[in-house]
Amino acid sequence: MSAEAFRALCERVRERTRRGPDDRRGTLGHLTPARVVAATREVMTGRTVSLSAPVDTRPGPDNPEPARHRMTAPGPGRQPSAGLAFALDRFAMNVHGDADSHLDALCHVLFDGTLYNGVPAGSVTPEGATELGVDVVRDGVVGRGVLLDIPRLRGVSWLEPGDQVTAADLAAAEAAQGVHTGPGDVLLVRVGHRLRRRELGPWNAAEARAGLHPEAVEFLVDRRVAMLGSDGNSDTAPSTVEGVDFPVHVLTVHALGMHIMDYLQFEELAPVCEQEGRWSFLCAVAPLRLPGATGSPVNPVAVL
Repeated sequence: MSAEAFRALCERVRERTRRGPDDRRGTLGHLTPARVVAATREVMTGRTVSLSAPVDTRPGPDNPEPARHRMTAPGPGRQPSAGLAFALDRFAMNVHGDADSHLDALCHVLFDGTLYNGVPAGSVTPEGATELGVDVVRDGVVGRGVLLDIPRLRGVSWLEPGDQVTAADLAAAEAAQGVHTGPGDVLLVRVGHRLRRRELGPWNAAEARAGLHPEAVEFLVDRRVAMLGSDGNSDTAPSTVEGVDFPVHVLTVHALGMHIMDYLQFEELAPVCEQEGRWSFLCAVAPLRLPGATGSPVNPVAVL
């Protein structure tokens, strides 16, 4: 896709979803209280399934700066004596890496000198974001989740790096799975990234990964999706858009105002959906309250 065609797509998406100048929630506005209540009716068995991968503390080609986990108490070689003692630890991580499950806030993507809805890029300071930070979702996101399994549709275990998911693929997956994505839904797209990583080992996902074709974002607009998540990061690499490495991030986060979740894992959820014969469920997303942060580690939970 040429740079000109991409910018035309951006403008088309923006015009179709334009909100007031003070809007800071973006597509979360599709998730009304009535739709939250309706989503609770998705619960039938009460089974819960995590959609997050374990935090990875090992370096690898897709994780050169892994999370660090350090025990701070008891000290080395010290065993507690009689009475009360506490085991303590500390975590540090790069939120926006290519290995750990995380949520992107609306301040994460800067494009042409602005954030979502024309908020100046200067609102992201060395001390943190003064607008559109992850605190926008401090009350969590609870709604109807829909899993579309693209490898299942194509009869393969996973999509190969560089492959793209089109709007036609998403619609075909709906038809094959007997589910329909609707307003306020949390749409989860499986490309099989986690299974491929587990079976073949990690690779440099920054250079090669499966994801959505940019024009597939219009599917999200048509269905008024509230939030997007993938077991990759939704963007294909290498990018097929001239001069833009993460076109889907630009279209969703910047143009639509859509919080997205990257590097989730659906290898536990997909078999449960297959077994129960349904691909929708209650989905609860609760990012950490990190003032001024551009994102958060996240552990979404599906409740079937």
